[in-house]
Amino acid sequence: MIQLAVAGAGAWGRNHIRSVHEIRGARLRWVIEPDDDRRAAVEALAGDARCTGEVEEALADPRLDGLVVASPTPTHVPLTRAALAAGKHVLVEKPLAPDAEQAWSLVRRARRAKRLLAVGHLLLYHPGLARLKAILQSGELGRPYYVTSQRTNLGRIRTDEGTLTSLGPHDVSVMTWLFGAWPTAVSARGHAYVQPAWEDVVFLDLFFPDGVMGHVHLSWLDPQKVRRMSVVGSRKMAVFDDLDPEGQLKIHDKAALSGAEADPTLDALPVRDGATRIVRVRDRPPLAAELAAFAKSIRTGVPCPTPGDDGARVARVLDAAEASLRQGGRRIPLRIR
Repeated sequence: MIQLAVAGAGAWGRNHIRSVHEIRGARLRWVIEPDDDRRAAVEALAGDARCTGEVEEALADPRLDGLVVASPTPTHVPLTRAALAAGKHVLVEKPLAPDAEQAWSLVRRARRAKRLLAVGHLLLYHPGLARLKAILQSGELGRPYYVTSQRTNLGRIRTDEGTLTSLGPHDVSVMTWLFGAWPTAVSARGHAYVQPAWEDVVFLDLFFPDGVMGHVHLSWLDPQKVRRMSVVGSRKMAVFDDLDPEGQLKIHDKAALSGAEADPTLDALPVRDGATRIVRVRDRPPLAAELAAFAKSIRTGVPCPTPGDDGARVARVLDAAEASLRQGGRRIPLRIR
């Protein structure tokens, strides 16, 4: 039985606490939360797990195998360092660290400690996106042209980070995973409307090899909650909409016809506007899949599908995007391995 601790009993930490209870072969042993009120509020949810305000108390437990860090971003680095020093495996919710330098330092520490370090790139465990990747790899969409993503809401406006750091890791990790490549350049524009220190809205452009482009709209100052990604290919187009009650993943038989398919006598390219197919996907919560993968990695020693190295690479992309923001959207070249 893999024994886990969860650090952080905020909204997302509580989701982790609930989910660990559902993982076969894993047990929640500790909940770490320094705030007395929050800690008291989750005692019933924690079940027979011990609740403490001191991380050192939990990490001193020799039966503890791993720590899930679900606390605010500024605490990720010190908590991960402490856990690795105590010989524990660590899963850190995104972002792995506030910047790439600190993220890579955690990766190196994990290697020296010979412990697993995983990052919570949650959407890579989403069954709908897994189906989208399989369809993209099958060639059904043809050659990928570009992908657009919207992640907006009038939701919780954080005071310790902006939308790029808070929301950006989702779309950067998904796009690189879908295409199997890291961007070669990045550009970002945004503005801070309600807090002078942090952008409320960001428009992020990612430039991939072979001319593939990615565009991301991030905002927590928007009238609509949107979680949508569109992939446009040379043959077909796909839309993943996490909030669509009709179906999260749809394949549209739509394309612009060119080459041998085009009529040279016409002054405009013809288009194909065919049927839309709803792709049925497995109904499994991504968070449960993420935690199950972490527990399995501890048990088998096989790295997680979302290793800490990828968390550091995503941090590198976001560092470049931050630099672009400060320079009015200048295109920043990247070399990521």
